[in-house]
Amino acid sequence: MTTDTRPNKVLALYQRLQSWPMGKKIFSIMVARMAPYFSTIRPLITELRPNYCECLIKKRHAVHNHIKTVHVIAICNGLEMAMGVMAEASIPKHLRWIPKGMSLDYTAKAGSDIRCVAEVKPEDWREGDLLVPVTAYDNQGIVVVKGHIKLWISQRPTKS
Repeated sequence: MTTDTRPNKVLALYQRLQSWPMGKKIFSIMVARMAPYFSTIRPLITELRPNYCECLIKKRHAVHNHIKTVHVIAICNGLEMAMGVMAEASIPKHLRWIPKGMSLDYTAKAGSDIRCVAEVKPEDWREGDLLVPVTAYDNQGIVVVKGHIKLWISQRPTKS
């Protein structure tokens, strides 16, 4: 089997838009339109490379909880977006993924903008369960949410 090393469509689009003014914002809006619930947090994909994605959530009234910190469900949404974009930009072309669950610990108050990170190793892309480590950081680099999102990885059906 020949390995295709060209970036897939998601990664190629991100890379192409980097030279545009507001390219990261345009890319983030495009992704959020594909999965409209993501737009509730107004995410910004700040970094995307194979097996790694960062997503920024700005602290603003619409994502606050009752104590005026970033609501953990908004953070979960950001972590899921970072994981999903990372997976789409990284998974080998012969495989597909679907989320099966999420396990997170809330480790600190989220009183600032939040940086959501999802990262795996290239060798992790194989059939079966994949636990994708996800972490959310505040502006000081303090971990506010940490855990994993479980994916089911399977063969992509052959086209008839």
